[in-house]
Amino acid sequence: MYAQFIRFLAPLILAMVAQGLSAQFLNGGMARVPQAIETLAAFGLAHGLITVMSGPLHQSRQLGLAMIDNEGQLRTGTRTVVVIGIALSLATAILGLGGPGRWIVQDLHGIESTLADQAQTAMLWLIPLPLVSGLSRYYSGLLAHARRTQIVSASALVGIGVRIGSVFMLLPMAVVKGQPILLPVAVTLLGAVSEYLVLIWGHLRFSRPALPRTGPPVSVAAILAFLWPLAVIMIFQGASRPLINLFVSRGADATQSLAVLTIVYALGHIHYGWVSEIRSLAPAFRDAAGSLYAIRRFVVACGAISFALAVLLFWTPIGQIILLDLIGVEAGIARLCSGPLVIYSFFPFAVTLRGTTTVWVW
Repeated sequence: MYAQFIRFLAPLILAMVAQGLSAQFLNGGMARVPQAIETLAAFGLAHGLITVMSGPLHQSRQLGLAMIDNEGQLRTGTRTVVVIGIALSLATAILGLGGPGRWIVQDLHGIESTLADQAQTAMLWLIPLPLVSGLSRYYSGLLAHARRTQIVSASALVGIGVRIGSVFMLLPMAVVKGQPILLPVAVTLLGAVSEYLVLIWGHLRFSRPALPRTGPPVSVAAILAFLWPLAVIMIFQGASRPLINLFVSRGADATQSLAVLTIVYALGHIHYGWVSEIRSLAPAFRDAAGSLYAIRRFVVACGAISFALAVLLFWTPIGQIILLDLIGVEAGIARLCSGPLVIYSFFPFAVTLRGTTTVWVW
């Protein structure tokens, strides 16, 4: 049974790791543009707010995996995700405009107007991201339901290829040198759209034909009842980054500190982000005899591996090699990143506990 778990999870884990690696290439690109620290800080601020906007649909993968069993349910689920995604994208647009958006980005954070201008520019460019991200996660859940997780992995590989290629292509452009914030927003959008296109192709090719044409319906109310507890959790979890940004932006050396957080958030997620995918095991193998006990043991093993990876990456000189040579940040920024990355190494314990609790619920 453990071999089945590994075959099921390996493509999802590869997708998660690929996304983490592409984030490092993006950070490396931002570290090499004019006004690098300001660009890292502005994009980190904007990305934190985008995380909150995308939070309600972050678990739409579980919707596709656990609730969609026929074409009628597929239509209802798709419409629900689209409507929620459009609403979240409109909320993102408000943050990128004057009035309330300007008050939240500049006045509430207490940052300079030039940094706020860059952050709001990023928000305006990233308006489609909550919708695209929500649909991508939804279709990845449908593909996991059909045991086609290799398509999810393929989409991530395409996304990382597009992001890496975009960084190299955009860095020399005059428009990026004149307005560096365009680099991260363009790379982020191109990567997200390319992943979505692969997932929608995989859905139309594999998961949709595998669904029965008829079956019991599912109501929008039932979908919302399924999603809202997950959405609330992800909203609070996603809000942690903007709240931290809010306090950091009011301290000394705010721009430098925001730049450090942008790097740490992306790099610190690599060793434990993949462990979150173990939540997909329980719904996928719920009908297999003895699966829940086996999943609990598997979850604990994954958590131990994740912590060991963190020790290797962040407690040894490898961490400084990654920061200085691969990402290319300044030595002072690299030193400031070291402490937070050590703290991040303990996150696998919380993620493992969450995964075990998910198994108990099932």
